[in-house]
Amino acid sequence: MSLLTPADLGGWRLPNRVVLAPTTRARVPDGVPGDLQTAYYAQRAGAGLVVAEATWVSERAIGFENVPGLYTDEQVAGWRRVTDVVHSLGGRIVVQLWHTGAVSHPDILGAHPAGPSAVNPEEPVHLASGRSSTPTPRAMSVAEIRATVADYGAAARNARRAGFDGVEIAANGVYLLAQFLHPRLNHRTDAYGGSAANRRRLLTEVVEAAREHGRVGVRLSPWWTGGLFTVDEELRTEYDALVAALDVDYLHLRGPDTGPDFAAFARYRRLFGGFVIVNNGFGRDTGNAVLDAGIADAVSFARHFVANPDLVTRFALDLPLAPGDPATYYGGGAEGYLDQPQAAMAAVSQ
Repeated sequence: MSLLTPADLGGWRLPNRVVLAPTTRARVPDGVPGDLQTAYYAQRAGAGLVVAEATWVSERAIGFENVPGLYTDEQVAGWRRVTDVVHSLGGRIVVQLWHTGAVSHPDILGAHPAGPSAVNPEEPVHLASGRSSTPTPRAMSVAEIRATVADYGAAARNARRAGFDGVEIAANGVYLLAQFLHPRLNHRTDAYGGSAANRRRLLTEVVEAAREHGRVGVRLSPWWTGGLFTVDEELRTEYDALVAALDVDYLHLRGPDTGPDFAAFARYRRLFGGFVIVNNGFGRDTGNAVLDAGIADAVSFARHFVANPDLVTRFALDLPLAPGDPATYYGGGAEGYLDQPQAAMAAVSQ
């Protein structure tokens, strides 16, 4: 098996196992995808699966500026242009659904952020005025939690209206669903806290709400490090139970920051019987190796796809990869977003 081998994902025929990871680029000032995003995803439609950038499920979910949403008719129409182009080029595309929870700020939300408990996650936030830090959040009421589950369901329904082939639930990193999973941030004593089973209840309900509207994947990061969000071995055993109980079409794992760790990924491969996508630090050779070892069914790429829209072709022709420019990763316009040289196609024409 290799990255260029076709795959079957729940009835989808993927032409290869190279996945575009969800990558926030902060170029959607009004929250509605436009010409830039349509061209960006068209350039990368050669991926076996495109996972579109993390997208707000509601106004209450927002924690960053210039990120798209999926809760208005205008946003649905903007995304429809993107999915139509990707499909016309033979691609498959899902969208990652996002809620930042406590990792936000009143200057962004226009209200005080809320999370599982009144515990400050001590994370940076980026405001128009510059970098700031999170305030201590309010603890969400049960009514707010239920409204959030409904927001995810509505966003999944809107994703289907927008032409997406499915949704990916972002439960990785430092955001709302990961906050509920973490005992240092979730001090609740009701049905959404206390035990490990209760802490994962919100994610379970979100998945169920989204599944009513089509295919669903979940992204997790059981090796996250940094501050209150560090996942230690005790918490990782709770992720074991979570993964074993997941009823989703695919599992997308962000790996350790040390790079491709086959043993780490194999731990969850043994627990999840479905399609597994692995991410973080992979190249062509290590991507092929993790597939050959049977540890994953596909590999997702972020930085490599940012700098190399023709990544699949470069892998096929064994061409070198262009380096990215971190100065253009977030914000701006076409520079560093749409203007990468298509070296692979030039090589074919010579």
